[in-house]
Amino acid sequence: MDPSHEIEVLFRAKYPIVYVVSWEERRVEKTLATVCKTLNRTMHSWTVTQGMVPPIPRPSGAPASQGVLPGELDALAQAHEAPEYTVFLLKDFHAYLKDYRVVRLLRDLAVRLRSRAQTIVILSPILNLPVELEKDVSVLDFPLPAVEELGATLDQAMKAIAGTPGVEDTITPEHREELIQAAQGLTLEEFESVLARSLVERKKLDVDVILYEKEQIIRKSGLLEYYPADSKLADVGGMDLLKQWLDERNASFSDKARAFGLPAPKGILILGVQGCGKSLLAKAVASHWNLPMLRLDVGRIFGSMVGQSEENMRKAIGVSESVAPCVLWADELEKGFGGLGSSGVSDAGTSSRVFATFLTWMQEKTAPVFLIATANDVSQLPPEMLRKGRFDEIFFVDLPDATERADIWKIHLKKRNRDISKFNLKALGKESEGFSGAEIEQAVVGGLYKAFAAGREVTQADLISQVHTSVPLSVMMKEDIDHLRAWAGPRTRPASRPSSATSAAILAP
Repeated sequence: MDPSHEIEVLFRAKYPIVYVVSWEERRVEKTLATVCKTLNRTMHSWTVTQGMVPPIPRPSGAPASQGVLPGELDALAQAHEAPEYTVFLLKDFHAYLKDYRVVRLLRDLAVRLRSRAQTIVILSPILNLPVELEKDVSVLDFPLPAVEELGATLDQAMKAIAGTPGVEDTITPEHREELIQAAQGLTLEEFESVLARSLVERKKLDVDVILYEKEQIIRKSGLLEYYPADSKLADVGGMDLLKQWLDERNASFSDKARAFGLPAPKGILILGVQGCGKSLLAKAVASHWNLPMLRLDVGRIFGSMVGQSEENMRKAIGVSESVAPCVLWADELEKGFGGLGSSGVSDAGTSSRVFATFLTWMQEKTAPVFLIATANDVSQLPPEMLRKGRFDEIFFVDLPDATERADIWKIHLKKRNRDISKFNLKALGKESEGFSGAEIEQAVVGGLYKAFAAGREVTQADLISQVHTSVPLSVMMKEDIDHLRAWAGPRTRPASRPSSATSAAILAP
């Protein structure tokens, strides 16, 4: 939507009151001024601190209301007496819409202004509209800056720093696109500030500084958690097919991909055995794609007030879209949305309504928010979530085979600054059959504790000893894992190329 065109249409159609929802006063005011100039109208701006600017000339003999009426009522009184072809911008006026006198005056003005070339514009970051005014007010959600506006702001910043000693004053077209992509979801003021911070702090324009600004936006919401990009795909053992799928979509959020006709990927659902790296992979994707990562904790969504849970879900979705492109991680989804069949009895249907809002967004979303959902128990997931269109793909992560286990041993030993050449990784992979990645990590940690207590370096024997004294989940919950494999075999894509042993386990009756 072009906000300038939308506002011009509303003005020309003589809509009496327009409620603009936006944080960006300067940008909205600039747009209104441009429209008023096009339509040859005079714009007056009102705030509680400065009054009406410029003042509206009063008709000869009209009684003065200023100083007699409260400021908000005086502003409406001036609008009532103003000549035609006038626009009144009332900033932060939502706070006064609880006053019955203000509501009554606005309703009276709505009738009067419908026959005149006059419009009242209420500007606020919060939509607070009384029921009495719903039929008289047109609501306009002023969109965040488009790519073109962000690009123009970036170009102005580059011109301003041209020739500045000690500052990198040139950028490649690829870097320019990265900066603009990272800035989507910021206001122009936020973008200008973060560019200035980057130049002061880094002496260049850095994408990481922009992502840090987005982190602040996420934290302020209180509904989503921000996760720093501290994991890499190289930290994830195995899952070669899933990694290949992700690599093919590495540039999928770029303008080049849009020009090629590619839509932004929707997301993936990762099912699998506990401790096999599903959550670690989710964190690594954001780092691999250089995107901010948000975690949706369904427990934070539910509130005690009537309607609060549904509103929280809408806000969480809004925050994720405002910082898009980004990765939204919903961990252990079955725990958040499990048991929906009885929710109408247990919580008056709140869970079902929240789930419906989330499902509708998954299906219809157009913002580049890549959803990574993980689950351990597929039987707890509602069938509506698994149908085509919600996710691009559903992947199944099985227990690692011998080669993958050796790779995982290598990753965790290197992570703890150990010389890999001193260990027989192939033997470790063979000895740890049936172990998940998390269990292998704990075996490494346990071996290190044992060596540290003995005052020596960890050895191969320490690690094998830890394996032999541990009972893996694949043994304790063999029946559950076999059931999960049987379900996933014909219904999902494997995250790894299955070994002969794994294939036999999946195909076994």
